[in-house]
Amino acid sequence: MNGLKITNRWIVVVGAILIQLALGAIYAWSVFTALLTEPSGNYGFSATQTAWVFSLGLATFAVVMVFAGKWQAKSGPTIVALTGGLVLGAGYILGGIFGSSFLAQLLFIGALGGAGIGLAYVVPIAVGVKWFPDKKGLITGLAVAGFGFGATIWVKLAGSWFGGLLHTSSILGLPGVQSVFVIYGVVFAIMVVLGSLVMVNPPAGYKPEGWKPPVNHTAKSSGGVEFDSGHMLRTKQFYAIWLVFIFSALAGLMVIYCIKLFGIDALKYNGIKNAGVVTGTAMAWYAIFNGLGRIVWGMISDKLGRKKAIFFMTLFQGVIMLMIYHIFIRMGVTAGFIASACIIGFNFGGNFALFPAITADFFGNHTVGKNYGWMFTAYGIAGIAGPQLAGHFKDSATASSGPIFWMAPFIIAGVACLLGSVIILLTKPPK
Repeated sequence: MNGLKITNRWIVVVGAILIQLALGAIYAWSVFTALLTEPSGNYGFSATQTAWVFSLGLATFAVVMVFAGKWQAKSGPTIVALTGGLVLGAGYILGGIFGSSFLAQLLFIGALGGAGIGLAYVVPIAVGVKWFPDKKGLITGLAVAGFGFGATIWVKLAGSWFGGLLHTSSILGLPGVQSVFVIYGVVFAIMVVLGSLVMVNPPAGYKPEGWKPPVNHTAKSSGGVEFDSGHMLRTKQFYAIWLVFIFSALAGLMVIYCIKLFGIDALKYNGIKNAGVVTGTAMAWYAIFNGLGRIVWGMISDKLGRKKAIFFMTLFQGVIMLMIYHIFIRMGVTAGFIASACIIGFNFGGNFALFPAITADFFGNHTVGKNYGWMFTAYGIAGIAGPQLAGHFKDSATASSGPIFWMAPFIIAGVACLLGSVIILLTKPPK
């Protein structure tokens, strides 16, 4: 399946954003956790159980990307993205129909939904880098920006816009959470299938008009020397970047999972009565800044180089995670909570522009589709570690402890980010 004929390379960006808007569904998971963990509600899941649904989705997403990268290199990007959309849609629809139990949600939303995201996610990145070798940072940022912005749409539609689908929907007589799963499954499938039609590689030997490949393949650029995956996996640079990706992603994924639970605990403890509304607003702003961070950090990296950009991003994120309590106190509880969410989301978004771009720089532009799948396994590990870290401390807390127990996971994640900033600074490009 070859998709449509492309005459303007920016059409590829439009298709990429459409796909990523749907794939951002996984970042909207926090909007469901309060209802799923309500003791007297329809489900009564523990915080750890809801964390496992999210973690399995992230881990499956990352593992399947390795297979998807190889498949799109062999069979072309269109069929891979299209299949991902259908699998994602099926996961959410089945999760809605059969999702009254934890096991059903774990399998359909976590495993099947995550597999659909993993199939489709790598395609816009691999195709975009080939069409835009002159703007790798910017284009990888734009290609995945929809992932962050999409979460805002799905959070607000489920929670508040037009009364909130969670409160107003009843598909096939199902409760609100399952009804939203069904609705979202249909919408996601349609969006990804449409976007997949313009996921087409450029002609052989394509170069943007007026662009000349760099002669000296230095740390600042290049991607002109192609490593196959086996060769890349034998370099120490791969493991250094992979480790930094784990540390940096862990912080953002932990916050995505726990922002609602943490926010309600912290805001109510400080006397804020409309804690649910404030956390919903913070979740939406987190997602918006997540999308902006992908674009802005990508642009910054085109100017400074990928290494410096990752260094500043992880350093900034580590400091913010360690200072989050002081931000609350100095800015006021509500404003501080929302501001913290914005900053963490902005830095977290940068991961998805910078790590595919540095993978292309260090290991080759044309092999990035296959190679980034391996690099992205770091995200899967972070997707298990971050949410489980937060879920463990939440379930271990007592009624009298207040929200102070939340500081431990934030400190652990902050230290990890700072360590990542040191590692990337010491990493030199492979020869």
